[in-house]
Amino acid sequence: MTIDAFIDALPKVELHVHLIGSASVPTVLELARRHPGSEVPTTEEELRRFYTFRDFPHFAQVYRAVNALVREPEDVATLVLGLARDLAPQGARYVELQVTPYAHHVVGMPMREVTEALDLAAARSMADHGVEMAYIFDIPGEYGEEAAKVTVEHALQEPPAALVGFGIGGIEQERPKYRDAYRSAFSAARAAGLHSVPHGGEMSGPETIWEVIEGYGAERIGHGINCLADPRLVAHLRDTQLPLDVCPTSNVCTGQVADLAGHPLPRMLEEGLYVTLNSDDPPMFATTLADEYRAAARAFGFGKPELAQLARNGVRASYLAEERKQALLEEIDDLAG
Repeated sequence: MTIDAFIDALPKVELHVHLIGSASVPTVLELARRHPGSEVPTTEEELRRFYTFRDFPHFAQVYRAVNALVREPEDVATLVLGLARDLAPQGARYVELQVTPYAHHVVGMPMREVTEALDLAAARSMADHGVEMAYIFDIPGEYGEEAAKVTVEHALQEPPAALVGFGIGGIEQERPKYRDAYRSAFSAARAAGLHSVPHGGEMSGPETIWEVIEGYGAERIGHGINCLADPRLVAHLRDTQLPLDVCPTSNVCTGQVADLAGHPLPRMLEEGLYVTLNSDDPPMFATTLADEYRAAARAFGFGKPELAQLARNGVRASYLAEERKQALLEEIDDLAG
């Protein structure tokens, strides 16, 4: 079996992908034409140029512009189902989709209607595409106390049935000024039984990773690629086997890493860190979950054993039911021989 055929057949989970960032080009064009007058281009050629990012703040600006097109609960459900449709042919069986309730709040969507759309989409994702959908509610980190309050209220008062986690994304450098509000929100979410899965160490240094560990009780961390600058942190991550959800193409496209050849993922594995492989915002970065495995094979020289281990890591780090985990691990083992 060729590497490409192996990757196609490999059962996968996607643990780090964002609702807005998962929108395919045709879906974004549909929304842009449905809601005219936005910053988002309405032709495919212009939209692909729009998705050429200069740096992370520019990416955040583009992301916000696309986010502003999601104005009705039907738009939310369409995005979720589009992701399930796109992931099914890639061997993906389970997704933990990051949803930002504050973005829907500011355009006037009631919590209950957003939750109903998410519940409907989760049911149809499984029925129509065989992809099990779970959700992580995340705070947009640059929006402060109000965003934290809205996110945790939605998570606790009107949660979708498949809500498993609580996170934070956005521009990491903005977080220190809202430190107490974010710690409080995570404390409330964790007390309600939600898993803590914040971003950290993507565009800032080890101090952000320490903050999500010590202040947010992180059980899994989005990105974490800048951990290598702190040997004490590396030792802690190795000893605890705290999973890091790594998204290589995303890091290149947002300018956090110069190129794939220089990505820290191989060294993170050499250091004994627990790494999963994910796509983040795949259409915005012209990638897919399967393409991330292909990129790892091409850029890092990973063979079938290494790729299978990354797939196992994802399954074990997920919040799937234990029996589903075991079934997927057995499938991976059977394929890997």
